[in-house]
Amino acid sequence: MSAGGKKEPSGFVLVAIVLVLAMANFLAILDITIVNVLVPQIAGGLAVSSADGTWVITAYAVAEAIMVPLTGWLAERFGPVRVFVTGIFGFGIVSVLCGLATSLPMLIVFRILLGMCGGPLIPLSQTLLLKVVPQKHEVAALAVWSMTTILAPVAGPALGGIIADQWSWPWAFHFKLPLALPLAALAWYVLKDHEMPTMKSRVDFVGLGLLVLWVGALQIMLGNGQNMDWFNSDFIVALLVTTILGFIAFVIWEMTDTNPIVNLRVFANRSFSVSMVVIALAYGAMFGAVVLVPLWLQNIQGYTATLAGYNTAFAGIFSVILAPITTKLMTKFDHRLLIMVGLLFCAGSSLMRIFFNGEMTFEMLLWPQVLQGLSFPLIIIPLMDMSVSSLPPKDTAAGAGQFNFIRTLSGAIATAVVVAAWENAIKWNKAVLVSRVRHGQDMMAALQAGGFTEQKARSLFDLGVLQQAAQLGTNQTFLAIGVVLLFTAAAVWIAPKPPRHANGKPPVGH
Repeated sequence: MSAGGKKEPSGFVLVAIVLVLAMANFLAILDITIVNVLVPQIAGGLAVSSADGTWVITAYAVAEAIMVPLTGWLAERFGPVRVFVTGIFGFGIVSVLCGLATSLPMLIVFRILLGMCGGPLIPLSQTLLLKVVPQKHEVAALAVWSMTTILAPVAGPALGGIIADQWSWPWAFHFKLPLALPLAALAWYVLKDHEMPTMKSRVDFVGLGLLVLWVGALQIMLGNGQNMDWFNSDFIVALLVTTILGFIAFVIWEMTDTNPIVNLRVFANRSFSVSMVVIALAYGAMFGAVVLVPLWLQNIQGYTATLAGYNTAFAGIFSVILAPITTKLMTKFDHRLLIMVGLLFCAGSSLMRIFFNGEMTFEMLLWPQVLQGLSFPLIIIPLMDMSVSSLPPKDTAAGAGQFNFIRTLSGAIATAVVVAAWENAIKWNKAVLVSRVRHGQDMMAALQAGGFTEQKARSLFDLGVLQQAAQLGTNQTFLAIGVVLLFTAAAVWIAPKPPRHANGKPPVGH
């Protein structure tokens, strides 16, 4: 008998339950990476800059992160199955609305709604799997669920690129409706008998409001700082003050509230707190690189969305191969050693990119992706296990939720930070190059002698300077990412030595 005295699922129903939970997890994660290669197309279609276009990534990630700590209350109040099925249904409907958006603000609003629908799917799919699937099938079911966590980031860029080049960017959202609606119907059919009892519990609305306040202010500040000349703008200064005061108020409230929406008390555990710092820095740097590579390939190198997607997805192939090997390595080696090796691989991937130039071939660009792909499972899987294994059983669920929350939020913040740094580096390098060009007039004269008009010659000259500035700015941004990863590789050793993983279950967590 399963939890609650219900009959254990078997046969077709059991297979359907595992596939439904895995596919919902797949769709929610897919929606993060499928958009990465579409930013130039979305920006062009909505007549905004590529930097502004990255808000479609940030909006979804922030909304998803904020929904993670709220999921527990929603599940208690309305039932995990109802929340899960409603999330899938809403995910399909709002995806269509995203594709129908005619302006960037409209698309951002719909992406926030999409993140609110997709956020609960990830933790609830794992929770329901552990509660509904019989214990004897739990390891196999978790393996299937974990594989979708790894496959979704692989499939996203390639699928997004193909859709953008063969059709148009809205279809990257539209195609999810015919997947989500049947999935929601099947989920209700196979899971309705496993609904948990509901209870009216108090939700920490003050904590939630403060969380939205400081995270929202931070994201708006990072997203608009470049265009508003950073701290020369009173608006940006006001956002900074709001972020700091909101964060302080959030910490004080959550530490004193009896039922906090984010349990900060688990940070008293050194292993857990170090793990959270490492995942914030590591995932932020990794995700920043994942966002920057397609932007560079399409805007500077002239790649199509399909080729950029193939390049980005190449890393995922090695992640899939190494993931099951990593779980075996965790029984033989110190988690901190595996994490450090993964971080060094990822740092090497970024440092290789500081030597990139306009002459790089597609094959040459794949080698950093190989290192990046190898790094992902070596970092995430041991780190997830290390973060929660040192916590008492009563805090394990809260710790896993914190891990997902910090990871998702760091990705959203890193997107804004990396894009802002990239733009600023390009602007600075362009100014330096223009000031150092001594033979600009000679080049202009040579172009005009070759048959170009003065206006065309000027445009070609400016384009050459901009492309060189963009390449230098890209190299410098990857250098900064590499330095952060090297620092994180050293910081992981601050954590105490964790126990080796020996319970036979693969550590899971998105």
